[in-house]
Amino acid sequence: MSSALSVHGVVKRFGNHVAVDGISFEIPKGCVYGILGPNGAGKSTTLRMINDIIAPDAGEISILGGMKPGGEAARSIGYLPEERGLYPKMRVIDMISFMGELRGLSAGEAKKRAGAWLDRLGLSQWAKNKVQDLSKGMQQKVQFATALIHEPALVILDEPWSGLDPINAEVLSEVVEEIRSSGRTVLFSTHGMEQAEKVCDAVCIIARGKKVLDGKLKDIKRAATAEGLVALGFADDAAKAKAEPVLADKALVTEQRPPRPGDVADCEVKLAEGADAQRLLAGLLAAGVALRRFEMVVPTLHQIFVDKVGAAAAVAERRPEDAHA
Repeated sequence: MSSALSVHGVVKRFGNHVAVDGISFEIPKGCVYGILGPNGAGKSTTLRMINDIIAPDAGEISILGGMKPGGEAARSIGYLPEERGLYPKMRVIDMISFMGELRGLSAGEAKKRAGAWLDRLGLSQWAKNKVQDLSKGMQQKVQFATALIHEPALVILDEPWSGLDPINAEVLSEVVEEIRSSGRTVLFSTHGMEQAEKVCDAVCIIARGKKVLDGKLKDIKRAATAEGLVALGFADDAAKAKAEPVLADKALVTEQRPPRPGDVADCEVKLAEGADAQRLLAGLLAAGVALRRFEMVVPTLHQIFVDKVGAAAAVAERRPEDAHA
């Protein structure tokens, strides 16, 4: 089966700054795929190259089985840019219908679909208002409808959850799930890894223009779990004291650290190379340690990212192309 999108060795420079540095990934059809990383990592630049807004300096992009970025692929793509762009003086329903017509729909079909999207997004009562009458969150939902009205095979969303309240963020997640269920493909960028973790099948994490890791989310988390981090909870202070000699054994444990924020564990330990959780558990029980918790830690995407690239890489960076914004 051909892929929905193939990006191979793509590079983009702005002056002396390399915004995207040899990034490659492939997205199968019917998948929700996230490009994740801090602001300034190169996410939006990558999406702009896929949409032929800017051209790469090197590398190749193939869309929906062989199309190149540009006019040929445009009708098969729905794009929500990071910088929202609506005509403030147009009526809401006319704005959505107009974008449908630009994507090849007849005037009647565009208006019909626009009405359906306004119903779906809870904006029917605003249909005849001007776009400028809407709040920023409602305007974002209108632009979301303009990106999807022509039922594109590939949906590209740049920071789609930015600025949405929890209720509208959930609506957006539901629509993304509906698109996937229909067999179509969603590619989105975000620096909010918690939201991405809820909806993604696969991810590509980038920092400072370089790919850190990519693959199916379940495989990435399985690999991170296999690195051997265990959360421990002791029954009481006496049990904790009994555990200290066991945890000091470097053949079992290489590192002991505080629990993650919000966790109720007493500590986390990283297993030594060659050790496994069963050996550690056996050692604790042999020492008479009463446990209330012994659990392999499944790290979040954010934790995986920080572990791979360091906390400094999570700091937002300003893009050169935004310098005059």
